[in-house]
Amino acid sequence: MTAFSILLTTSPLANQDFASALQFSKTALRNGYKIEQVFLYQDAVLAAAEHIDLPADEINLGRKLADYCKEFNIPLLYCVTAAEKRGLTQVNSGFVAAGLAEFAMRLANSKLVQF
Repeated sequence: MTAFSILLTTSPLANQDFASALQFSKTALRNGYKIEQVFLYQDAVLAAAEHIDLPADEINLGRKLADYCKEFNIPLLYCVTAAEKRGLTQVNSGFVAAGLAEFAMRLANSKLVQF
């Protein structure tokens, strides 16, 4: 069975990458593929921030991705170094701190898809 690792690098507030990653994940699982991990790097780590206050008419794509990963038992990792660099000290539940080394080790068994 083919497995995918998903890498997100842009802010969840900046564009459609989180929505695209979520749609890709849903389609992959529905078609019998496996999602090995979702890794947040660079500005994508902002999705893990505990205190994001969005207007009522905006969707919290980081939270939707976290809920989806929890439902299907997909590891949702964020780069701890990138988070520290951006002043992120408190994260929402469902997000797991990791380093690039852990991300790289998990890549050995999967194909990388970047959004």
